Amino acid sequence: MIIQVALFLSVLLQFGAFFKTLGLIKKTRFNVSWITISIAFFLMAIRRGSELLNFTGIKDPGRIDYFNSWTAVLISLLMFVASFYIRRIFNLQEDIDKMRKQNEARVLSAIIDTEEKERSLFARELHDGLGPILSSIKMAFSAINKKEISDKNKMIIERTEISIDHAVTAVREISNNLSPHLLEAFGLKKALFSFYNSIAISKKPKLELEKYSVPKGLAKNTEVILYRILSELINNTLKHAEASKISINIFEHFGQLELHYNDDGCGFDPKENRRKGNGLANISSRVKSLDGKVNVYSKKNDGFYMKINIPL
Repeated sequence: MIIQVALFLSVLLQFGAFFKTLGLIKKTRFNVSWITISIAFFLMAIRRGSELLNFTGIKDPGRIDYFNSWTAVLISLLMFVASFYIRRIFNLQEDIDKMRKQNEARVLSAIIDTEEKERSLFARELHDGLGPILSSIKMAFSAINKKEISDKNKMIIERTEISIDHAVTAVREISNNLSPHLLEAFGLKKALFSFYNSIAISKKPKLELEKYSVPKGLAKNTEVILYRILSELINNTLKHAEASKISINIFEHFGQLELHYNDDGCGFDPKENRRKGNGLANISSRVKSLDGKVNVYSKKNDGFYMKINIPL
């Protein structure tokens, strides 16, 4: 009677081990070897049930039958304990992976935050330092009485004034690119169109912001990163895509901020990594710093599409 109860418990333990290994298939990303192990655990559970039925049917079991049955019970117990600890190992590995990803996101976020602070500081120094000097030079040249100088010197002064105007404009543009003041003052939408309109290209694709519903209270760091990402994507389109239209959608969806970017340009083959050096890696790093995900869809002569999900 005792051996029968023990065999029955071994069947339960064997099925328990099977279900524990079965639950780990997803964590192993459906690895063939682990699926095979799970099937083996299931077949061993069936065999334990068969042994229980055989032993129950024997009227006078011998020593060998007892030995085999107790061995089977011990094996089932060991396999159940092993499956329990294997599950703990997988859970621990999963926790370690989560911690690693979180730490990577924190480090990337700190790097980007430091980079933005340095950009802002440099932009302020450039705008407040070099800008006033150029303006002072412009005023000094404007104060010159052009009637008392020769036509040749007058032409030199006028050209110099034009060059100073160009220098002032360049300083403002560089300062704004380093630290977009419109982004701080008016938000992402206006800063994005200001950036696009300032690009001096004769034939630019049409830019459409089809859907824009950024939630209120969006973190400044997130807004800056979105601006940098979109600037990079637009630059890539202008340089490589030969597109006629750019479509952008930014909205909240199930607790996540989604950004959809699409152009109807020449596209590229992702397997060939032709855009490897054109900022996609940098975009991925920025999204990763916000614990987000990037999906890219493109093929030759069929445009470019990027979807970004950022948890809020």
